[in-house]
Amino acid sequence: MDAINLADAKARLSELVDRVEAGDSIDITRRGKPVARLTGVARPRKPIDAALLQALTAAMPPQSRSAADLVRSMRDGDRY
Repeated sequence: MDAINLADAKARLSELVDRVEAGDSIDITRRGKPVARLTGVARPRKPIDAALLQALTAAMPPQSRSAADLVRSMRDGDRY
């Protein structure tokens, strides 16, 4: 978490908002003491449409090998 004084925060507000949007949290100080904090807003999650998800997975072709075998082959193939 970064701290910035109030005068600099006023001059660089757009940059600070971009940083907060990217996940940072910033304390604003006055005379060296923290007085405010900029943090991102929690966005509500969209509900999952179970029927749509089921239709999508039903339309997918079956896999020829298990997920464990696929991950194992990817892991073994990427050794260096």
